[in-house]
Amino acid sequence: MKRIYIVLSCFCILLLAASMETLYACTSAIISGKITPDGRPIMWKNRDTSDLLNCVRYMKGEKYNFIAVTGYAKNPRSIWIGTNEAGFSIMNTVSYNLIEKKEGEKTGSRNGSLMRRALEICATVDEFKHYLDTLTRPMKVETNYGVIDAQGNGAYFEVDYTHYTEYDVNDPSVAPHGYIVRANFSVSGKPDKGTGYVRYQQAEQELFTASATKEITPEWLFSHLSRSFANPLMGIDLKSGLFNKPQTNGWFVEQDFIARKKSSCAVAIQGVRPGEDASFTTMWTVIGYPPVTPAIPVWVKGAAGKLPRLLSVQEGKYHSPLCDATSQLRGRIYSYTRGDNAETYFNWELLFNKKGNGYMQLNEEIEQELFRTLYSRIETWRTSQTPSTEDIYRLYDESDRFITQKFDEIFRLKLLQP
Repeated sequence: MKRIYIVLSCFCILLLAASMETLYACTSAIISGKITPDGRPIMWKNRDTSDLLNCVRYMKGEKYNFIAVTGYAKNPRSIWIGTNEAGFSIMNTVSYNLIEKKEGEKTGSRNGSLMRRALEICATVDEFKHYLDTLTRPMKVETNYGVIDAQGNGAYFEVDYTHYTEYDVNDPSVAPHGYIVRANFSVSGKPDKGTGYVRYQQAEQELFTASATKEITPEWLFSHLSRSFANPLMGIDLKSGLFNKPQTNGWFVEQDFIARKKSSCAVAIQGVRPGEDASFTTMWTVIGYPPVTPAIPVWVKGAAGKLPRLLSVQEGKYHSPLCDATSQLRGRIYSYTRGDNAETYFNWELLFNKKGNGYMQLNEEIEQELFRTLYSRIETWRTSQTPSTEDIYRLYDESDRFITQKFDEIFRLKLLQP
């Protein structure tokens, strides 16, 4: 017991001394349909940013209409992950080792606006590649773009001001186990520079194991990656129970976990099998702090008329109710405010504990019930060849009501008025 206390004390001191990662610290992965249980590809992103206020919007494009995660601005110029009516989907993680920066220089000013434009005009991975080829140099981006399409293709493009490098998830020489992970560095960039190597390692080792048994689903990605509190370099996993009372006081210091204070959302876009209707492409969306936010599926079909109220801006206020509510829960978890390093401390006992009533544990119970009782019907829709707009709207309403009721009962938070 004494040894555990000594190790934990040294660990906390090291973490306090360590420099914090940049505000834009996302983790992502593309999973080929070859290793998913239903043969459909998935792209997943855990978004970390100083802009914690996110929502889902429907947008009309020049060629294709689309849905995407954006900030609260009335007419945002940038999107951070999204999918269009052709089944083309795109996301990014900012890279910090592609460009030699001058002192004070900021790069990547077009990272998000380029994704918005791509959703308007691209239907396939090849069309996105052509789009990059036609852009005027310098492109003003420094990022890893992840894309999938309705033909089962998927790839990362590591893009700087003048060049890009493509990594095909279906190429065994590039992705021998059927997936690719990216954090905030590029494989084609300067070695050992950038950030997110420990987060990358954690996602990589989780996917490596799961890929062998074809158990990777959107639900699995949220549970195992978006709500991961493991640091493989230190050899710890807070979910092991060794870091709760009575072994500790229940508080911990944040460093290199995939789930972080600045995690603003998590999205898993589930594509379609080749030949399947592209309108089945599903954007499983966690808007708000992922450890305490359940996933809600969204589709482009019918989005012009309706989206889940919990995810979308309401009544001209440009606030999404679920994002606002889970920000309150995040505030309870990161409640220590004394000192310059206060924001790195969080109440792990409140989030996860041996009694099983931590916020994250309760949220996962809500999510599991949603997948079991409401979301299971999505599989039956596929037998009818195309999703019904009426069925989609009904699922949105039922999800809104169910989550609103549970958050009132469990967290004493009001999401939507009756």
